[in-house]
Amino acid sequence: QVQLVESGGGLMQAGASLRLSCAASGRTFSDYTLGWFRQAPGKDREFVAAITFIGGTYYADAVKGRFTISRDNAKNTVYLQMNSLKPEDTAVYYCAADHLLRSRDVSTAIKYDYWGQGTQVTVSS
Repeated sequence: QVQLVESGGGLMQAGASLRLSCAASGRTFSDYTLGWFRQAPGKDREFVAAITFIGGTYYADAVKGRFTISRDNAKNTVYLQMNSLKPEDTAVYYCAADHLLRSRDVSTAIKYDYWGQGTQVTVSS
């Protein structure tokens, strides 16, 4: 079992920066691919970014160049640095983890076995 706890959400103005954190407990953190997804009201959950167990990073087109995902295996934590925030980034952000998930599957939510409870990010114009 892996438990994931997100933090760092908040209310921000457009153009601001915010860093989300996701702390994991349980199994060997370094063996897990970690992803960030988001869900806005009335919309489906969508892929934001992922970092694989070997360090490869992947981004949705909507956030590429603005968001950066990183991980600290010593701290069992994955981060999502969000810059140049836009109102359309408003959503609940979820952290997800899956053991040895391959790069071809990182953007598919159903491939992840473990999920956090989510943290709200609201960007005002």
